[in-house]
Amino acid sequence: MRILGIETSCDETGIAIYDDQLGLLSHQLYSQVALHADYGGVVPELASRDHVRKTIPLIKEAMAEANCSKDDIDGIAFTAGPGLVGALLVGACIGRSLALAWDKPAIAVHHMEGHLLAPMLEENQPEFPFLALLVSGGHTLMVQVDDIGEYKVLGESIDDAAGEAFDKTAKLLGLDYPGGPRLSKMAEDGVPGRFVFPRPMTNKPGLDFSFSGLKTSAAITIQQEGNDPQTQADIALAFQDAVIDTVAIKCKRALKQTGMKRLVVAGGVSANKSLREQLARLMKSLGGEVFYPRNEFCTDNGAMIAYAGMQRLKAGHFQDLSIGAKPRWPLEELVSVKASL
Repeated sequence: MRILGIETSCDETGIAIYDDQLGLLSHQLYSQVALHADYGGVVPELASRDHVRKTIPLIKEAMAEANCSKDDIDGIAFTAGPGLVGALLVGACIGRSLALAWDKPAIAVHHMEGHLLAPMLEENQPEFPFLALLVSGGHTLMVQVDDIGEYKVLGESIDDAAGEAFDKTAKLLGLDYPGGPRLSKMAEDGVPGRFVFPRPMTNKPGLDFSFSGLKTSAAITIQQEGNDPQTQADIALAFQDAVIDTVAIKCKRALKQTGMKRLVVAGGVSANKSLREQLARLMKSLGGEVFYPRNEFCTDNGAMIAYAGMQRLKAGHFQDLSIGAKPRWPLEELVSVKASL
């Protein structure tokens, strides 16, 4: 069985073809970073227009790379939400229309389900149940995953997502968009301990996150301490350490609360080297194991949508003829795959 996956939730157009026996056959990705860089962030209308231009050519490239035709495709999966509504509608319109034209089932995929299942694309796959930390530019979620479609959100950001806080703080430091990876690079030259920022919401019970106040602390420090290169690097390091410590503290709390020994970390921020090192130490101390997708699948991509779509297709979850998107779509609304079989 083969699935064509289409991802257009924000500023990356991802197309992939996944075979349930052979694995990932092709993977195409186009990033809009250069398009949005002049604006310091994603411009939704420009994102939508670029998806219109890029999606069909990338589908053709992915089909050629996988050496297959429409007759070899058994279903078409597309990201239906959450995300930017215009961008989502591009993928939904193209995915649903192709499915109708090719007489194939269409599968509407939840973007965050794609992320938390992305490690399943690797050889070392986590077994269910596990705890999932989803950290990206738009989302920070702590999820108990009992099986595909059986999700319990244990905590989430009440304001800025972790990746969003990285990008905003990077902008305050004068770094170009996207700033998160550039801030992490700058932090490599920082002096540990010169600045210490708060670890928000770690001194109270619960698993929710808040990074807005941390960003404000960094902004005040930047304003007061000047902008020479070493000071900037020291602030970048202090900010990164605060985010990573906060995330690690929350993960440890959630692991103890649930009794889980497996931690999945996905989303763009999961590629952060320092975060990976700290969570590896945490899981070793707890006698557990941490799982990640490869770096190219940490950010938005079509492969994770194709994989998630495959699981939904096998469970008989098809989209009707309507075309729609869900810019806000709670993860807990999803139906269990196991219960549908």
